[in-house]
Amino acid sequence: MENSKQIILFDGVCNLCNGAVQFVIKRDTLDVFRYAPLQSELGKKLIAERNIDSDSIDSIILIDPGVAYYIKSDAALEIGKQLRGYKTLSSILLWIPRGLRDIVYDFIARNRYKWYGKKEHCMVPTPELRAKFLE
Repeated sequence: MENSKQIILFDGVCNLCNGAVQFVIKRDTLDVFRYAPLQSELGKKLIAERNIDSDSIDSIILIDPGVAYYIKSDAALEIGKQLRGYKTLSSILLWIPRGLRDIVYDFIARNRYKWYGKKEHCMVPTPELRAKFLE
């Protein structure tokens, strides 16, 4: 695993989450991120190493190796800061208090399967994208 890459842990069966990963991949022009489903062995290991309560976090986690980890709206906005065209917007939204941002985030997370559906199995990356996914 590359220590210089930030790791996005995502709900591998969630259609919204898979769409978000595809969105990030297309805009990650500096190749900052690697990806792993929360449900994978690696995802579970990374969560356990950081003592993250996986019962309360069920969508996205950003791990910046050696620095920190981010959850919920902080994770989404920290990811946005690395994407071409979204740095300014993400930086501005970070000024909104976390509690308010997370109310909106939690509402979307609670309803994501109902609104966007879910898959039976985690996403299988195409051969071109396989190097970006950690196992």
